[in-house]
Amino acid sequence: MSASRRRWAQSGPVRPYGRYVSRDGRRHLGPKQSHGHKGARGSGRSRAGTVSTATLAFVVLIVSGAGWVYLRLGGNINTFGADGISDDRPPGNTSGSNVLVIGSDSRAGGNKGLGGGEGDIGRSDTAFLLHVYGDGKHAVAVSVPRDTLVDVPPCRLPDGKWTEGAPDTMFNSAFSVGDTAKGNPACTQNTVEKLTGLRVDHTVVVDFEGFAKMTSAVGGVQVCLPKDIYQRDLSPARRTRGDLLFPQGLQTVSGQKALDYVRLRHGIGDGSDIGRIKRQQAFVASLIKKVKAGGLNPTTLLPLATAATKSMTVDPGLGSADKMVSFAMSMKGIDLHNTKFVTIPWRYEGERVAVVEPDADRLWATLKADRPLDAPAPSATPSPSSSAPATVSGAGISVAVYNGTLTKGLAAKAAARLRESGFTVPSVATARSQDHTTTLVEYGPGEQDRARKVAALFPDARLQAGTAAGLSLVLGQSYGTTPAPAASEKARSADDNPCSNLTFG
Repeated sequence: MSASRRRWAQSGPVRPYGRYVSRDGRRHLGPKQSHGHKGARGSGRSRAGTVSTATLAFVVLIVSGAGWVYLRLGGNINTFGADGISDDRPPGNTSGSNVLVIGSDSRAGGNKGLGGGEGDIGRSDTAFLLHVYGDGKHAVAVSVPRDTLVDVPPCRLPDGKWTEGAPDTMFNSAFSVGDTAKGNPACTQNTVEKLTGLRVDHTVVVDFEGFAKMTSAVGGVQVCLPKDIYQRDLSPARRTRGDLLFPQGLQTVSGQKALDYVRLRHGIGDGSDIGRIKRQQAFVASLIKKVKAGGLNPTTLLPLATAATKSMTVDPGLGSADKMVSFAMSMKGIDLHNTKFVTIPWRYEGERVAVVEPDADRLWATLKADRPLDAPAPSATPSPSSSAPATVSGAGISVAVYNGTLTKGLAAKAAARLRESGFTVPSVATARSQDHTTTLVEYGPGEQDRARKVAALFPDARLQAGTAAGLSLVLGQSYGTTPAPAASEKARSADDNPCSNLTFG
């Protein structure tokens, strides 16, 4: 077994990490942080409400078909350099377009008084990929949880050097590569393209100083709480529950109150970032509804757009008024019902979030084909819940199989399944550690397509890039059992009731 494979065979639950060498000897990109789910603790005000900041760009681009708005605001638009965008990118989109929206929460500038992250390093705890369909009438925003374990590809540092790729790393660490106040949106874009296989046409970064101003500019946004919320729910380090911040039910929030709402994680559901994402998606939907109800006129749009563009940093492709006008005009026909929100298929893995395959690949394939989420694929593809075995040809592909559980016979069973599909299995053995919960398919450079064929036979498996050549299958406890929910729940529409589907756990 290679050193890389031994590391996976021996590894237990993924643990919090920082920018230093962790207990498993691996170096990680992001600043020290620990964002677990159940039982996770925060200090002071949480940084993670930054989907609030991301809503700025999303809402303004969705609703502002009026060119004069951007012509008035062209001087407010800031851009980031394209020299950090990878040369190894997915092909261009044949239909539809993809916009990466990132919420930045450093305490630089005017963000200091709003409870932003510690220090002046740009951080991001929120991002979503917005797919705008080619018909100009539909859009889907896919949230990527900050704790999602992904492969961060090489990224450019401020001095021009490039980092090495970092497998199995928290998604939000990509934005902090380089430790600059403005963050590293190019690195996050590279990471999203590697994760999804979709080309990102535009990237927008927004800080939350403008968010507070924008929610005030529209007269507040209607939100809903499933229970009373107190100060300790927002700041769990408090010894007492404190004052009532939000009563149960519908209410209108703006400014600091709106920031507090979208930051809120503790005291609702399982206290996870997943639950918070649901409420943040509901907030974005409510904000879109409020702006559209106000009409596209100078009185309502100009204050909104001013707050938004002053807080935006965009890629060079959106860095001028005429470019923004053209892009905004392409989306002005999207109505509330056809504006959808989903979260990448996921499951908990220790204190982190793992992407569920092949569910996520099906989602990306659907968007790449510009198909609605509820439309069937043109070819007969088994549904995620189907128990029928996948039809895969493994001719010419060699896979080593390891049993990472205490259940006898699993490796032999998996090896037989592989051989039936034409794979070569040179070795069947017991992994160094038998406490694996999730099945893993590790692949070497250039072997991702072969790894996907292996994963097609094991729907509970997670793909993992490694440095050693070859493929290995390490079986976890999920093999042969019903996988945990993959979070493929019904998409939220912008016209849904703001009190519906607000919690997780």
